[in-house]
Amino acid sequence: MDIRQLTPTYFVAPQIAPDMLPALKEAGITRILCNRPDAEVPPALSAEAIAGACAAAELEFAVQPLTHQTMTPDVIAQNHALGAQRDGVTLAYCASGTRSCIAWALGEAGTRPAEEIITAGRQAGYDLEQLRGYLSQADAG
Repeated sequence: MDIRQLTPTYFVAPQIAPDMLPALKEAGITRILCNRPDAEVPPALSAEAIAGACAAAELEFAVQPLTHQTMTPDVIAQNHALGAQRDGVTLAYCASGTRSCIAWALGEAGTRPAEEIITAGRQAGYDLEQLRGYLSQADAG
């Protein structure tokens, strides 16, 4: 599994499969946040399939499909509320983890310094440098 830590309670990953959920729970994950639209995956990896497997593994499940076009402020706020703002430990996933990381960064804008957000992404293997202007502007706001 390619699980990448952004904060002590927020992780991102590429697509997960139902058979991974027991190990994720054992690792301390309490909530799965699906950021991948069903149109991108076969039925066995749909949000419904993952939700069913989460229920069987006694994990919370939330879904907020993201595309670059749908990452509006309202959608980012909703995604943040479903994951980073909740108690427990969240694993958000999409195709590669990049969308989930970007959504996390945008949701964190203005709540922590831009450099801290960019550094967290870099340490997890994601380049958030293209967001520096937006994140820095949120720092000033």
